[in-house]
Amino acid sequence: MGDPLGAEATHVLAAGMGGVRTAGDLVLRMQLAHKMRIDEAKAAVAEKLNVSLSDLTDVVVMSEVREDLGIGLCHVEPSAQENNGMEAKFRISQKLGITINSVERFKERAGLK
Repeated sequence: MGDPLGAEATHVLAAGMGGVRTAGDLVLRMQLAHKMRIDEAKAAVAEKLNVSLSDLTDVVVMSEVREDLGIGLCHVEPSAQENNGMEAKFRISQKLGITINSVERFKERAGLK
């Protein structure tokens, strides 16, 4: 069964990184998808996004990276293209090389699989 508070602890750590404001949500996805520890997941995300470990917690840097890659922002930028929701999840899945269930279901229902 494992630790019943394991997911909660992972969420607290990811949310503590700033969640969508920085890279906390991406680190959390890597932890859950590949059963990584937090330091390992941070290193993997930094490598895939081509940023340093310290950049992962920098709101300004990550806002620019997230906007450039179209992987979602938690705030609205008037000049930014709307890359939230499913479109952002598709890009996250592709960029991190992970499976996201809602993306896979969307592909199945749309006949893309």
